[in-house]
Amino acid sequence: MSVTPAPDGAAVTMAGSAPVGARPAVPQLSIISPAYHERDNIRPLVMAIAAAMGETRWELIVVDDDSGDGTSEEAFAVAHEGYPVRCIRRIGRRGLASAVVEGALAATAPVIAVIDADLQHDERLLPRMLSLIADGDSDLVVGSRHVEGGSVGDWSRDRQAMSGFATWCANIVLGTGISDPMSGFFAIRRDVFHACVHDLSQQGYKILLDIISSAPRELKITEIPYVFRNRTQGESKVDLMIMLEFLFLLIEKVTRGLIPPRFVLFSAVGGLGLLSHLVVLQTLKAFGSTFLVAQTTATVVAMTLNYVINNSVTYRSQRLRGGRFVIGYFVFCLVCSIGGIANIGVADLVLAGIDNWPLAGIAGALMSAVFNFGVATQFVWTQRRRTRRPRVSRQRAA
Repeated sequence: MSVTPAPDGAAVTMAGSAPVGARPAVPQLSIISPAYHERDNIRPLVMAIAAAMGETRWELIVVDDDSGDGTSEEAFAVAHEGYPVRCIRRIGRRGLASAVVEGALAATAPVIAVIDADLQHDERLLPRMLSLIADGDSDLVVGSRHVEGGSVGDWSRDRQAMSGFATWCANIVLGTGISDPMSGFFAIRRDVFHACVHDLSQQGYKILLDIISSAPRELKITEIPYVFRNRTQGESKVDLMIMLEFLFLLIEKVTRGLIPPRFVLFSAVGGLGLLSHLVVLQTLKAFGSTFLVAQTTATVVAMTLNYVINNSVTYRSQRLRGGRFVIGYFVFCLVCSIGGIANIGVADLVLAGIDNWPLAGIAGALMSAVFNFGVATQFVWTQRRRTRRPRVSRQRAA
C-alpha cells in the first residue's frame, strides 16, 4: 500500500464533496477515538486532526459510551458540517478497550489509529505513523512517552510510579519488549488487528498491551516519541480501577483465559468478607453476645460488605444504583445463602471420601465461590436492557 496525496479539489475535510454518482474515496487512515463525557473536546480534536492530516484521506470514528453531556450530538454536528466523522453510540456497554474494538471493526481504511478524545495525544504524529506502516516498515507504531524525546508531562510522582510499575509488570510477565506498553496512542495495520481480535479480552483501558499479547505472530513494532499533554477540558478517567483492570488483563493473558480475572477479584472480596465476619464475631463475643446473634450479625455484615465492594469494583461497568441496588442486595444475599448450603454439601461429600478436614473445607469453599460468582454474575449484575415502546402516530388518510 502506498500513501499518496488526495487529488486537487478533493478536500479531505469535506466528506460530501464528491460529485453525484462518483465512488467515494476510501480513507487511508481510520482514527478511532473512544469517548465518555468529552463533548467540549470533540470539535477541537476534529480540527486538530484535519490540520495534521493535510490532504491525506482520513476518517474519525468516535465511539461514545452513551455520555450524558451530549458527546455524540457534538460528533454528529461536526459530521453534518462535512467533516469525515462518524459516531458509534453504545448503550449498555462501557469501557475503553471494547470501544476501540468496536470502532476498529467499523473502520474502512487499511490502517487504524487510536487516539484519546481528550487532546492529550499528539495528533501531529498521525501522518508519520501512517507512513511507517504504509512503507512496510512496521505492523504497529506506538506513540511512546518513555523513549528519547518523549515525556509524561507534569504527572504526579504517584502516577509516574504507577505507570512505571505497570510497564515493568507488562515487560516481565508478558515480555512485550517495548518502552511504553501502556500507551493509548498507536497505529496498526487493519489485517493485523483482525488477526488477533478474537483473542482480545476487551477489558479495561490497556488495549495496546492486549493486542501485543494476543497477536498470533511477533509484530514489527516501532516506537516514536511524543509529549503527553495536559487535559484542558473535561475530567480525567485515571483512578486506581485502571491499575486493577490492568492486573485483570495480566491474569487473563498469563492463564490464557482459563481463569476469569473477575472471578479472582470476586474471590478476593469474598476473603475480605470472611475476615470481616471473623472480626465482628469475635467483637460481639467479647461483649457477651450469644453465638447465634453474633453469627447472624457477622454474616449480614460480611454479605453487605461483599455486595457493596463487588458492586463498586468487581462489576463496576454494571454497577447497580437506586432501586436496582436494593433489589440486587437481596438477590445477592439469597445467592450467597444457597452457596453456603452448596459449600456444606460438597465439603461433607469430600470428607466422607478422603477423611481430610482441610481438603474438604477447601473443596467446599471453592464450590461456594464458583457457584456464587456464576449465579451472581447471571442474576445480580447481568446487563438488563430497558425496552421502550415506540410512540406511534396514527393518521387517517384523506
